[in-house]
Amino acid sequence: MTDSFRVGISAYDVDAADFTELAAAADGLGFDTLWLGEHVLAPESANETAHPATEGQPRHHTGGLLDPAVRLVDPLTTLAAAAARTRRITLATGVYLLPLRHPLATARVVSTVQQLAGGRFHLGIGAGWLEAEFAALGIDFRTRFSRMEECVDVLRAAWRGGWFSHSGKHFRFGRVHLSEHPVRVPLVLGGNSGPALRRAARLADGWLSSGTLDYDTAARLRDQLAAADAAEGRTTPLRCWFRIERPDPVLAGRFAAEGMTDLVVWADQVWKGPGQDDRRNSLARAAAELGVAPSGP
Repeated sequence: MTDSFRVGISAYDVDAADFTELAAAADGLGFDTLWLGEHVLAPESANETAHPATEGQPRHHTGGLLDPAVRLVDPLTTLAAAAARTRRITLATGVYLLPLRHPLATARVVSTVQQLAGGRFHLGIGAGWLEAEFAALGIDFRTRFSRMEECVDVLRAAWRGGWFSHSGKHFRFGRVHLSEHPVRVPLVLGGNSGPALRRAARLADGWLSSGTLDYDTAARLRDQLAAADAAEGRTTPLRCWFRIERPDPVLAGRFAAEGMTDLVVWADQVWKGPGQDDRRNSLARAAAELGVAPSGP
């Protein structure tokens, strides 16, 4: 691993079996994190709505995010499989659409993934942006932000260990028990808007940029996050991951020089080719160019 910055990989539109091969290869080469994005389903009207993070920013996915050819996988089961194939790399959802599930079910599955990962799992979460996806699942799109915050409250309570109950706007249940002992799961929030950044500073342990950032926007968001941290009185600043346009060591060095040292590149930029050997060789070349190498025994 380079001394000046850490490099992670963000995957979307990937086959689950191929993702586990990517995880094993990235782990061996010394990449720091591996993120898996998701949608539960693809509404027919999906591509009539642009992802909010693409406005005014470089677009990595130039086609439809949810056209019929896009490969959607369940992120938690796929990351659980990746956990069994890896030893060092941090595995994360980037991001998991938290309001689309009941938080008790999420708490149970995530606890299991964390156990399999040996503490290497981060839950990256977002509120969602596609109204038709919420409609298909029978969830009011207008409630997504309040649902997400309430889900976070339930997750935190569940992972403290022991009995607990909850009475809120969206969820209500009597005393339940998910684990006798505490489960440590870092929460990482996505989103580039002002409210999203303030929500991350208030609720989360980390932040992941949405979409792909150019340098100037990344620097602006970094400063906004620092201000949000200060406003919340955080003694430990958020750890922030920035998805950059391309796996370029010069660009990565520019980010790192300004204190943005957790960088993420897109999987299809570094894991490419018709066969597994081609993709492994592609990833190894990218690792060498970026100065990524394993650390420790």
